[in-house]
Amino acid sequence: MCCRFRRFFRGKRICWWPRAKTGRVVNVKKGQFLSPWDMSNVVEKIARAGNTKIVVTERGASFGYQNLVVDMRAFPILRKLGYPVVFDVTHAVQLPGAQGHASGGQPEFIEPLARAGVAAGVDGIFLETHDNPAAALSDGANALPLGELAGLLGRLKELSSLVRRWSAQ
Repeated sequence: MCCRFRRFFRGKRICWWPRAKTGRVVNVKKGQFLSPWDMSNVVEKIARAGNTKIVVTERGASFGYQNLVVDMRAFPILRKLGYPVVFDVTHAVQLPGAQGHASGGQPEFIEPLARAGVAAGVDGIFLETHDNPAAALSDGANALPLGELAGLLGRLKELSSLVRRWSAQ
């Protein structure tokens, strides 16, 4: 759920508070308007509902018009909240509304940003992928071609092992 959404739509409105009480993992996506340290309020509310199965997802911050940027300082700040941190790389390369009728994207930056996130210590990477991004019904402009996924994940896993060895010292 996005940190700003307090309700879900499933034929009727349901407050997210009872959802936190289900005991299921709650993935909270940091809004583009919110600072990383302000996420403490969000995770505290979920934890107060009795659920500590929380994942915090960073996906960039609005920077001017039709642009998202990721401040790598956000990852260690979010990790201090005590929950796993995921980096939504393909959302971070999205250009909201850049095509006039739809969002654009800069998929050429997926790998450099994913590597930077792993180097900064994220616990996971989220990627949109498609066998033919140009034909994707959603998020094709910022999707990784499926044929590139295995190679990228292999390189990220190798980098993650190195970073975790350094962190353990």
